[in-house]
Amino acid sequence: MREVKVQSPRATEFCQACPHACTRIFADLSESAWQELISLMRPLEFEPGGMIFREGMLAFGLYILCRGKVKLAKHTRGGHSQILKLLGPGEILGEKTLFDQETYTCYAKALEPSRLMFIPREEFLPFLRRHPSVALHLIERLSHENKVFGDRLVEITSRSARERVARALVELAEAFGEETAGGWDIGVELPRAELAEMAGVSTETAIRVLSEFKERGFVALPGRRVLIANRDEMRALAQPFRTFVREAPA
Repeated sequence: MREVKVQSPRATEFCQACPHACTRIFADLSESAWQELISLMRPLEFEPGGMIFREGMLAFGLYILCRGKVKLAKHTRGGHSQILKLLGPGEILGEKTLFDQETYTCYAKALEPSRLMFIPREEFLPFLRRHPSVALHLIERLSHENKVFGDRLVEITSRSARERVARALVELAEAFGEETAGGWDIGVELPRAELAEMAGVSTETAIRVLSEFKERGFVALPGRRVLIANRDEMRALAQPFRTFVREAPA
């Protein structure tokens, strides 16, 4: 199976039909500047499991996620991975390597059928010079990311496995979830191993904690889905830092 398919050299038809608001870093663009940006985009399609970029691969530009969900993760020792964050429509990937022209320090994988727009670095950097408001918004985003990952580091060293799994579930529900008759669906069908990666625990620990949560009535586990049945208890367990799994939760 092919991981990626280039749809066309231009993105106009996709952007005009897009039901999502694009990333906030472009919020202040005029209509003419927005059309200029669209002219730089190259649409890409990925199947579930498709690798958008790999850890250690040379970085060539910026990606905008238009449809689907993507995980950013980093390989650890022993063949495991640590999920850094999940991305939904309207968010960007690859911004951290725009200016240093080095390699990606993590990998990006599609979790479901996804469409992205790619903008080559050699075209995007001149665009930033012509439209400094975008550069300022990008700096604001990078600053926020620094704070987020600082909090993640504190969490890994100071929080219990139960707290970390609870916070991963609450963050997913706040970013992607929806209310159902059975509870607050977290909105993502994550295998237990990937939930463990996101919480920074072993798969066995994630399974054990989920079973405990189910026994206590905090969650329901229909198939591969997770529904939060007791929102107050889960939020109390999560004790959130200033972190989000998405740039702009819906």
